[in-house]
Amino acid sequence: MKYPALLPIADVLPSLDDYDSIIDVRSPSEFAEDHIPGAINCPVLDDAERAEIGTLYKQVSPFDAKKRGAALVSRNIGRHIESALLDKPRDWKPLIYCWRGGNRSGAMAHVLARIGWPAIQLDGGYKEYRRQVNLVLAELPARLEFIVVCGTTGSGKSRLLQTLARHGAQVLDLEQLAAHRGSVLGHLPSEPQPSQKMFESRLWQEMRHFDPARPVYIESESKKVGNLRVPDALMDRMRASECVSVQLSQHDRVALLMEDYAHFVDAPSALNAQLDCLTVRYGKETISRWQQMALRGEMEALVEELLAEHYDPAYLKSIERNFSRFAQAATLKITGVSAEAFDDAAKRLLEAESATKIGAD
Repeated sequence: MKYPALLPIADVLPSLDDYDSIIDVRSPSEFAEDHIPGAINCPVLDDAERAEIGTLYKQVSPFDAKKRGAALVSRNIGRHIESALLDKPRDWKPLIYCWRGGNRSGAMAHVLARIGWPAIQLDGGYKEYRRQVNLVLAELPARLEFIVVCGTTGSGKSRLLQTLARHGAQVLDLEQLAAHRGSVLGHLPSEPQPSQKMFESRLWQEMRHFDPARPVYIESESKKVGNLRVPDALMDRMRASECVSVQLSQHDRVALLMEDYAHFVDAPSALNAQLDCLTVRYGKETISRWQQMALRGEMEALVEELLAEHYDPAYLKSIERNFSRFAQAATLKITGVSAEAFDDAAKRLLEAESATKIGAD
């Protein structure tokens, strides 16, 4: 093969994990919104430079824009080689892409190939990658078997999924991928939510590695996880899938939520700001009372009220309506909030799933 080689995504995808580096040469803001999972950002034009070249192109001439662009691109490629690529061996194989047209990625690929590296340029760039993501997210869910982990707020669904993953099960943890716990109080203070496109890239990255012959465990999420929308095909497949109902005692649910939402225990003002979002539903008097409980440090009592008056009624109202097989769900009781309790529950669930499969065979 002659390098730099320009390959379509159909040729790139089967060996995507084999590239030594995936280099996104778009601007930092483009990269921050979304990129191919695992890519590093080596922009040949930063955001200000890209805006400058665009203005020159429109207001002066394409020729002047290309002259200025060539100078900036050459300088930036040299800087990336000196700062990030000098230690790469001769057989280092990079995949390079830009937005669509190939000018930015083509420049980088040309220089790297002239050095002697087997550089591959993605034909169609990020736009072609996004087309593939949309295609997979629309078609793949129908080919996968899901087991939906259901349960009231605080019943340990997320911890169970994490434990199942450690035991080797296939898990699609939507809340982890969305950086949100899925409720009005679910924002993670240490991690902002990704963009919608980035969320879909994370889904694509997980789902493309799943074995269709094995089940995928997933939580009974609503259509939105925080500000992010679960793709329709995945949502439809989830709602028609087999369910398992996780049960944890009320005392343990409160204890688990106190652990998971410790940031609100330590900062009741942040909790009260989120409770304001419920004013339309419950009225100023109820919200004010809950906020005063938070300020007084009565967190356990507040959690119990929120479960009884907000979370549990909402869950019971929606679960049977939205998940058609919930009425036939097997029950999985978890005996505490310790790692050992969740380890035991995960083993029992996997053993039951294995026994069911053997019986079906």
